[in-house]
Amino acid sequence: MTILNSALAQDIVTRTMKIIPYNVNVMDAHGSIVASGNAARIGELHTGAMLALAKQLPVEIDAASARNMHGAQPGINLPLSVNGQLCGAIGLSGAPDDVRQFGELVRLTAEMILEQAQLTDALQRDSRYRETFVLQLIASDPGARSGLESWARRLGVDFRRPHVVMLLELDDRAAGTVEALSEIQRLQLRLLSRQPSALTAAASSHELVILDFHDSVAATDVPAWAQRKLEALATLLDEEGAQAHGLTVGIALAGLDNVAISYQSARTAARIGRARDGGRRRYSYYDQALPVLLSGLDAGWQAEQLRQPMLRLQAQDKNKELLQRTLETWFRHDSHLAATAEALHIHRNTLDYRLRRIGEITGLDLSRLEDRFLLYVSLLLADVG
Repeated sequence: MTILNSALAQDIVTRTMKIIPYNVNVMDAHGSIVASGNAARIGELHTGAMLALAKQLPVEIDAASARNMHGAQPGINLPLSVNGQLCGAIGLSGAPDDVRQFGELVRLTAEMILEQAQLTDALQRDSRYRETFVLQLIASDPGARSGLESWARRLGVDFRRPHVVMLLELDDRAAGTVEALSEIQRLQLRLLSRQPSALTAAASSHELVILDFHDSVAATDVPAWAQRKLEALATLLDEEGAQAHGLTVGIALAGLDNVAISYQSARTAARIGRARDGGRRRYSYYDQALPVLLSGLDAGWQAEQLRQPMLRLQAQDKNKELLQRTLETWFRHDSHLAATAEALHIHRNTLDYRLRRIGEITGLDLSRLEDRFLLYVSLLLADVG
């Protein structure tokens, strides 16, 4: 990697010339001027810098010496190194007795700027590496498994520990916009600064995936831990002033292959959660495990038969919305008649009539547990769809 480039060199010149009253030149490892307070000198070979680089020592050039060196000017030149690697030189124009006192200060400032830039670049490359790793994990490509195991070892990630995917989704109105992408990137950086061990990836312009791990391989409180993670992340996002968003936690599992399952369960839980209660912003696989699991029944004759009771109910031209709302409320209150009637603000006799009517239309006996369960599954599949 090239440590010193023209942009960094110009930054060094600009910043150092704000604190000293002399012209500053920055040269690359070959002695060519890449940045200067005197733009006309950029591209010239700097004799003093070439000597400093060859000797790896400061080189002073006085007026007498400058006359014997083609294109040279009086000044002091110091080699620059970052992490032990010689990368260029910095020169101060002026009589050596005048600029000598500033030489070490300018050299240290330049090397600090270069070291910071190198660290920033390394962190960015590491962040991109980790993001690509997460995207590969949620893609669930069996052919990539061996490579992912190697990545995990390099990152020090132990997939024997339970892990969970949390999904942050900006509102649909922001989807596909530059503003949404900027917000996702901002939140990703803030998460990394506050939780450096987190693995995150922008799965789209409005979707951020966060992968978190339990501390213990032998964890027994996994569902509760996943819910605590969701709440903690929600608090953090509120503190960071995140735009309107939904936040969902998937199923927590162990094993490298199960990251994709956790991600898919989070996406499905978010979709079902929004459909069932559009006003909520926090969703969890554990709050709706059955409809998430049933979401896989989207094809085949079994799925078709399971959907039949609700299809019959929805085929009614009259009162179908009323009857479906009654059914949803009845199941939400665990089939307790008094609680259901109170929630619907109707008399018990009215509720009994509606339930009998639902039974007649669907062909099910709601007094039988098996028929009630079949109707409940049919209702869930209708929600999933």
